[in-house]
Amino acid sequence: MSASAIALNRFGLGARPDEPPPADPQRWLLSQFDRYEALPAPWQARARTPALVEVWLAQQRAVRRAPPGERAGIREAYVRQGRDEYVSAVGARATSALQASAPFVERLVHFWSNHFAVSVDKLAVIGMAGSFEADAIRPHVLGRFEDMLLAVVQHPAMLLFLDQAQSVGPTSFFAMRGGGGGAEGQQNRRGLNENLAREILELHTMGVRSGYTQQDVTEFARALTGWTLPGDGFPGAAGTPTFRFVPALHEPGARTVLGRTYAEGGEQQARAILHDLVTSQATARHVASKLARHFVADEPPPALVQRLADTFARTGGDLPSVYRELVTAREAWQATAAKFKSPWDWGVSSLRALGRQELTPMQATTLMNQLGQPVWRPGSPAGYADIAATWAAPDALLRRVEVAQRVASQAGDAVDARALAPRVLPGTLSEATAGAIARAESASTATALLLVSPEFLRR
Repeated sequence: MSASAIALNRFGLGARPDEPPPADPQRWLLSQFDRYEALPAPWQARARTPALVEVWLAQQRAVRRAPPGERAGIREAYVRQGRDEYVSAVGARATSALQASAPFVERLVHFWSNHFAVSVDKLAVIGMAGSFEADAIRPHVLGRFEDMLLAVVQHPAMLLFLDQAQSVGPTSFFAMRGGGGGAEGQQNRRGLNENLAREILELHTMGVRSGYTQQDVTEFARALTGWTLPGDGFPGAAGTPTFRFVPALHEPGARTVLGRTYAEGGEQQARAILHDLVTSQATARHVASKLARHFVADEPPPALVQRLADTFARTGGDLPSVYRELVTAREAWQATAAKFKSPWDWGVSSLRALGRQELTPMQATTLMNQLGQPVWRPGSPAGYADIAATWAAPDALLRRVEVAQRVASQAGDAVDARALAPRVLPGTLSEATAGAIARAESASTATALLLVSPEFLRR
């Protein structure tokens, strides 16, 4: 694989026929930091998080006030509206990927959205998944890891997905009063919920088997009590249109996490713990391992992981510094295409190769459902796996063949796959693949063969 092909396909989202191979691949990648748009045109028409929170709160109020027999219908209407918002956001994501002038940074958006995964099979989240990526991930992808982490754990989608909005300190003011009355949806809140604390430790920062204990999870969960969505009914609650800290829900007292004690400090107590998690060596190594796995190999080179971790730690989690270390690493430019494309990668790169500039929201949603990687629906806080074994099964490959045939048929004679192949796979096309394309019985068959070729399936 040539350096140009690596830049376009391994770091980027796939070459387009109108896009010349970069003369200086490393410089081309790093220059994208200056032209990345945090909110590109396809996203600008989408509802932002504050408006979606208002929809959620209106539903909560309506359910609380309605007779019991009408509450199910109100919830169903909310889910229908959420599905419409979800489909529209999937369309915005796909079109942004097809049009991206900074495809390396756009890929990083997708990487971090999967690292901090929410899943719309939890229906309360379905209307907010797109705004989670737009408002918690996209603005911070070229910033500090700590800022992104804070934006993620305070976003309503994450608070709902991991049930943080239901967590109450066992001896908090609210619990000691019996939990009666209160704000929107508070009536059924009982007890401490550890989901967010556990996933921050296990998935978002330190990683599994990194030395934390169940007691650390519990203590961190107690520190996080009071972190919830906006609403009314709690005097003294402070926050923003999308997040608030409610002192009445917060478990009082000092907390000890990973051997360090944090004095009572309201919202600042959990913020202090988050800061120390970000600066831990375990977090640096966990983040470095995931980046190296995504961009280099399923089993990333230990020396590269260490250099990325060292850069993360030295810079306090400055993400562009870590990306620069990755882009300039010799291991990232090995000619072997070690990474098998996920369905999302393959779908986007196939359409980019054919010159597509946009998909309708329903087309984008249907495509990813058919390929087996529904957008923002991994079914787990761990997100989608990033290794070949997950995506290279025979039934998954058959789905790609079927999609390749369909999109190639739609393109018809407008695409000359013999001319297209060397443009989208510069310096990579094998003689066997070139020969198969040349011998194809029709233009659409030749295009389909290109899209399911071994070279195109990997990056």
